[in-house]
Amino acid sequence: MIEEFLEHVLGGRTTEVEEAVRKAAAAEIMPRFRQLAAHEIVEKNGPHDLVTVADRAAEAHLTTSLTALLPGSVVVGEEAVHADPAVYEALRGDAPVWIVDPVDGTRQFVHGDPGFCTLVALAVRGELLASWTFAPALDLMAVAVRGRGATLNGQPIRSGSPAPGEVLEVAASHPDYTTPEQKQALLGLRVEGVAPRPCGSAGLEYLAVARGVLSGTAFSWEYAWDHAAGLLLVVEAGGAHTTIAGEPFRIAGGNALPFTAARDAATAERIRTLLGGA
Repeated sequence: MIEEFLEHVLGGRTTEVEEAVRKAAAAEIMPRFRQLAAHEIVEKNGPHDLVTVADRAAEAHLTTSLTALLPGSVVVGEEAVHADPAVYEALRGDAPVWIVDPVDGTRQFVHGDPGFCTLVALAVRGELLASWTFAPALDLMAVAVRGRGATLNGQPIRSGSPAPGEVLEVAASHPDYTTPEQKQALLGLRVEGVAPRPCGSAGLEYLAVARGVLSGTAFSWEYAWDHAAGLLLVVEAGGAHTTIAGEPFRIAGGNALPFTAARDAATAERIRTLLGGA
């Protein structure tokens, strides 16, 4: 069913989706970059969890354009779920789902830092089929299609493997988003040969892994819009992901946390073990 969908439904639409993502960013995000007024920025669940008029407008733009490209599809977007948590249940349904984070790295966007991106992934029955990671301020567009590899600005990318003895740089969750148990697990990364650091935009951290310039990630939250696009990108570039329980990450939720995505399976397993995985 998945291969049939890729061939006959998604088909050549990857370029059309890319264009839709670019148009949303050009219309709703970039005109507001470094131009936001104070009243256009709102805290959702704390000072590190922000939403802006750009997030909401870009998600609305993408919801219209993506569902028009694929009739019968639905959108699970960060802002829609914030307004109505029941929207998230579409990830468990039969309809094709566009998973959208309109501005991943809103904190960076608000502070005028170019390290933000728009994330879009397409899934059916919990299986990721394609993804788009677009950093408009950096002019980076990464695309992944299940079984067909990953590209950055049209050129194939591979994650490769860390060199023997290389210090592993790992982007890890901000402490504000961790339970006491997860904080303890992340402390396992503080060993010789590993250099953990706070993560920025999750989408751009996944792109760094896919490009082979970051060893791996260690994340303690599972919202699909933050991870779906990047996880497929990493896998199609040759990398791997696993939860602390040694299982693949499931985009519909219910994962044992923290989890990791890394340049190769061996690195993913090493990080998982350091996080306390049995």
